[in-house]
Amino acid sequence: LFETVTSDILPLVSIKQMSRILLSLLILLTPLAAQEKVDLDAIYRIKTEALQRSKVMDHMLYLTDINGPRLTGSPGYQKAADWCVKQLKDWGLDNARLEKWGPFGRGWENERLSVSLLEPSYTPLIAVPMAWTTSTSGLLTDQPVLAVLRTEEDLAKWKGKLKGKMVMVEPARELAVHDKTELHRYNDQELADLSMAPAPGASPFGMRNFAPAPGSPQQSMMQMMAFRRKLSAFLREEGVAAVIASGMRGDGGTIFGGSGGSRDPKDPVSPPMITLTPEHYNRIARLLDKNIPVKIEIEMKNKLIDENQDSFNVIAEIPGTRKRDEVVMIGAHLDSWHYATGATDNAAGSAVMLEVMRILKKLNFPLDRTVRIGLWSGEEQGLLGSRAYVKQTLADAAMKTTPAWDKFAAYYNIDNGTGKVRGIYLQGNDMVRPIFETWLAPFRDLGVTTITGRNTGGTDHLAFDSVGLPGFQFIQDPVEYNTRTHHSNMDVYDRIQKGDLMQTVAVVASMVYHTSQRPELLPRKPKPEPSSGGGSPFGGPPTGN
Repeated sequence: LFETVTSDILPLVSIKQMSRILLSLLILLTPLAAQEKVDLDAIYRIKTEALQRSKVMDHMLYLTDINGPRLTGSPGYQKAADWCVKQLKDWGLDNARLEKWGPFGRGWENERLSVSLLEPSYTPLIAVPMAWTTSTSGLLTDQPVLAVLRTEEDLAKWKGKLKGKMVMVEPARELAVHDKTELHRYNDQELADLSMAPAPGASPFGMRNFAPAPGSPQQSMMQMMAFRRKLSAFLREEGVAAVIASGMRGDGGTIFGGSGGSRDPKDPVSPPMITLTPEHYNRIARLLDKNIPVKIEIEMKNKLIDENQDSFNVIAEIPGTRKRDEVVMIGAHLDSWHYATGATDNAAGSAVMLEVMRILKKLNFPLDRTVRIGLWSGEEQGLLGSRAYVKQTLADAAMKTTPAWDKFAAYYNIDNGTGKVRGIYLQGNDMVRPIFETWLAPFRDLGVTTITGRNTGGTDHLAFDSVGLPGFQFIQDPVEYNTRTHHSNMDVYDRIQKGDLMQTVAVVASMVYHTSQRPELLPRKPKPEPSSGGGSPFGGPPTGN
């Protein structure tokens, strides 16, 4: 066969055509791969559109600089979702809409924050507000009280002593010199390790570990949440004027913030809370320790929104042809935290999926199956939007399924920042391994080399996987996700790597195309047993990525 190609065909074809012929031969001569069809012409057209005529950074601009931040329940999320629906309609997609689910709870938006050190010398302070906390009573000017509140004993010690005070609730944090780059891309050895199954008995999930702040007691996530509720109630009952915190990680002006209050409308509103960059927090703590007079000025205006407690996802589709009632789905969470404009978490994933739909519609492939996009809200509070969609459309935790469950092909998710795709997590579904190996082979020269049977958590694919449907998250280079941008005030447009997003679009679009054209649905893991959770989309600890 090779002799025939080289002697009879080579003189008649271009180098580009020859490379496509040889890639076809490579796939055909691979025993497992031969069972799956790869449409190299479609891949060529997808790559050309994704890599040479990309619009993905235009989507990023609108989602971040214009419509960010996008906290669920905020006007920013509403604006971004409306813009997405308009774009999807303009591209000619069907049934582009906001699909309501709920209840989510009260909305919240920060409208103003100004924090300054006035004495012993003036310094504007780098700060972010904590979500679901109230406004200050106008402009506050006072000396703060350093009252470390980390245990029940601490609460008892300070009871009755903090009324009307600005309270700094954490000790100064020792900061280390930066001796490593914040940028990280997977090397060959790391990808090889990731491709291996975890050791027997080890957790199969690649979840982040949340270390307690130095000096804090060792606690489980549930214990930490329980104490946070007690602390919030204590501060409210004490009648503090404002709460000042320093994040558990981050420095150099990067603040990894948090939520200080509750979105549950039945809960009382928490007092004003802000987080300072640790360098500024530490300076104030040192001055107070030396009994040097300190004066801080804080003005914060937050808007609490109780009118509509529901939320909504963005849904649209390209109808299929021969198997119109079968669905391939892609998604990402559209919501963000409020500290910045939510670029890597997760405007990047949303922009990629919008671009995938634009390209598939523009190329006008005769797709066998319907391709549907879901951009989710409430992900940061526990995958709420995607869980609600799955419950309403496919199956609940009790495994009461709908007819659509039987005709669901796959769900693909992007939610690990700006880094390019390096492979895919199988979520333990080794039956799809030879299929994905074949489909991803044409992207090896773009760095897509790794398929792992491991699970990964914290993203919306879990909503689908939990009811026995093929749901997948791609392996992505971390870049600065865990060191600079994830849930921080530096999660902005400038941290996005354009070439990485373009590559991701090409990979995802090809996977979607081949899933839509495959003669059979993708193989599934055994149907899971009913959960004791009763099907509620609101259960469990926060898992937002």
